[in-house]
Amino acid sequence: MVNTIFHPAQTRGTADHGWLYSRHTFSFADYYNPDRMHFGALRVLNDDTVAAGMGFGSHPHSNMEIISIPLEGDLEHKDSMNNLAVIRNGDIQVMSAGTGIRHSEYNKNQDKVVKFLQIWVIPNKKDVTPRYDQISLDIKDRHNKLQQIISPQMNDEGVWIHQNAWFHLGMFDQGYSSNYKLKDENNGVYIFNLKGDIKVNDQKMSSRDGYGIWNTKELTISADTDSEFLIIEVPMSID
Repeated sequence: MVNTIFHPAQTRGTADHGWLYSRHTFSFADYYNPDRMHFGALRVLNDDTVAAGMGFGSHPHSNMEIISIPLEGDLEHKDSMNNLAVIRNGDIQVMSAGTGIRHSEYNKNQDKVVKFLQIWVIPNKKDVTPRYDQISLDIKDRHNKLQQIISPQMNDEGVWIHQNAWFHLGMFDQGYSSNYKLKDENNGVYIFNLKGDIKVNDQKMSSRDGYGIWNTKELTISADTDSEFLIIEVPMSID
């Protein structure tokens, strides 16, 4: 039997620190909802807006796969492995925190905000050697297509993480429809709609709505308007 869960955009947690405005799909920091702790191995899905010139000072992470997807502006990353990089819309950044890492993230610009998705996935291996990876993708390759950005394999499309998970981005024209077949039938899929109106099977979704579905082999995504969305396929059981 197919299982689903729907998270309307307005039901997300909110954090407003002045320099940072964030919406939390799952429990995070001061937002706690026992019914929204995670979706399988997907632990955090934060929709962040950082004011000009501001950012997160150096802070630690361990045993988590951390994915950043810039939506607007320029985000500067610096970490304890001596990586210094700027990520922009079209880039995908992955950090395997493993045994421990420190990093900071700042808005590179003094005149505009930066917007990005911060996503945490629970890994299938603990205490791995910390790792940083970043790629730049052609946004046109997700126009009326599902562009793979994350996978479990080093030599597959996109970047890889320590989990049996796949992420895809889609940018569909109004009226376009496509099927998504799960890579692993034991996984579930969480769709986060970034822009426009879509329909996942029979579920209508507006901007920033989230929808989880599991115990299924495939699903259909249809664009009711020009739309952008993220598909996150993750294991539903975690050790």
